[in-house]
Amino acid sequence: MKCFVHKLFIISSLLFLYVGLNAQTYSNKEPFAHTFSIVAQDPVTGDLAVGVQSHWFSVGSIVSWAKSGVGVVATQSFVNPAFGPDGLKLMSEGKTAEETVKILITADEGRDFRQLAMLDASGNAHSFTGEKCVASAQNIIGENYSVQANMMLNDNVVPVMAKTFEENPDLPIAERVVKVMLAAQKAGGDIRGRQSAVLLVVSNKPVEYEWMDKKIDLRVDDHSDPLPELERLLKVHRAYEHMNNGDLAIEHGDMDLALEEYGAAEQMFPANLEMKYWKAVALANNGRLKEALPIFKYVFDLDENWIELTKRLPASGLINVSKEDLEIIINL
Repeated sequence: MKCFVHKLFIISSLLFLYVGLNAQTYSNKEPFAHTFSIVAQDPVTGDLAVGVQSHWFSVGSIVSWAKSGVGVVATQSFVNPAFGPDGLKLMSEGKTAEETVKILITADEGRDFRQLAMLDASGNAHSFTGEKCVASAQNIIGENYSVQANMMLNDNVVPVMAKTFEENPDLPIAERVVKVMLAAQKAGGDIRGRQSAVLLVVSNKPVEYEWMDKKIDLRVDDHSDPLPELERLLKVHRAYEHMNNGDLAIEHGDMDLALEEYGAAEQMFPANLEMKYWKAVALANNGRLKEALPIFKYVFDLDENWIELTKRLPASGLINVSKEDLEIIINL
């Protein structure tokens, strides 16, 4: 097995050098990321997503690109990194995903070694697989999605991805994309194995501020089994969404909704002390100290640093209780 992997690396390196000598836009300075990916839109929310896994370090730093109100991109195989920003720019100027892919591929002398997929804000998907991409390499374009892969163990991977996407329309787009990638791995995945993965989700509408651009931005750069880890991080993300929703509910004076949201987060991660702690703070701030005290005590017993933090909160206005009640809390 080690001998096979070593030979595969040599072949890749030779290909790398060959293309570098024979294409103006492709050189051995460009990265390569043999991988499988999906670009897709949620038909209900309109959200756009790109998901990738590869046996290559930090695949999310070169393959996946996304911008709210514009689209998503996966540029892979022997990667042309310019396809990411250039593709988003063209789509932002009104070009469809299909038009953008064709413009970029036509202008690239290394096109035979490229694999490129895009999806625009209207949900139109398009993809391209160069004839010299390492087998098994193929792409499938469907309604609201495109799936593509190269250097796969077998020819089943991409069809399984398409089938899995189409069979799970009720899932939120992030969970749907992760499910597709897990199915790809189960079907055989990258012939070399697995190392990194990424999930990006953006809105199909422009955002007011740049920092609001990514709804979900998760990366696993180096892991023995990156997709289950990505799935776990997505669950953590959802739990903290519940926490944020609880905070917003408190701002609007809806304590019942706040406790419902905090409870949902806590149920997802019952061992997370921070989720319990801020729930207790919210209860104390809303005159429900009796309910808050057992939670504070549970947290303090496991980590007394939270006691010190509690002492610091009044100065920042994050806990609003009397001095007497604060003493009761910190002396539990």
